[in-house]
Amino acid sequence: MTLRQGLLGVAAISVGGAAFELAAERHWQSLEQLVPWATLAVLVIALGVCAFGRSPRGAAVVRVLAGVVLLAALFGVYAHVSANLASGPLDQAYADTWDTLSPLTQWWYALSKTVGPTPPLAPGMLAQSALLLVLATFASPRRPGVPAESVTRTPA
Repeated sequence: MTLRQGLLGVAAISVGGAAFELAAERHWQSLEQLVPWATLAVLVIALGVCAFGRSPRGAAVVRVLAGVVLLAALFGVYAHVSANLASGPLDQAYADTWDTLSPLTQWWYALSKTVGPTPPLAPGMLAQSALLLVLATFASPRRPGVPAESVTRTPA
């Protein structure tokens, strides 16, 4: 197994795991909750292009699609942290003291899921898959667009 195949395998497992998690959480109650499903579709397309295409154009397509997923993942982290931040004053443990906490502490509690119901790092799974696909476009002894004769090999 090559490094490229390993990266593609881990990316595929990550995509499948994210799909399972979204389905288990019934993450389709609003239009905003459909965003990660769309990014999963983009990741599946990128995975196919990366696995079956070895052209420079294919690598560029994978990288652009991965960039789109990374932006969506950043939006997901922001949306999750914002939802947690909004629920801070309603949290039983912090209701009386929420307004006295510094904004930095409030954001930290929202990011670390000390308050709120949404996991801010869940969108990170999508970003991880996208980054694995980008790495897979580079993880070949013969990079797309580089002629085989220009790749130097060391004698065994």
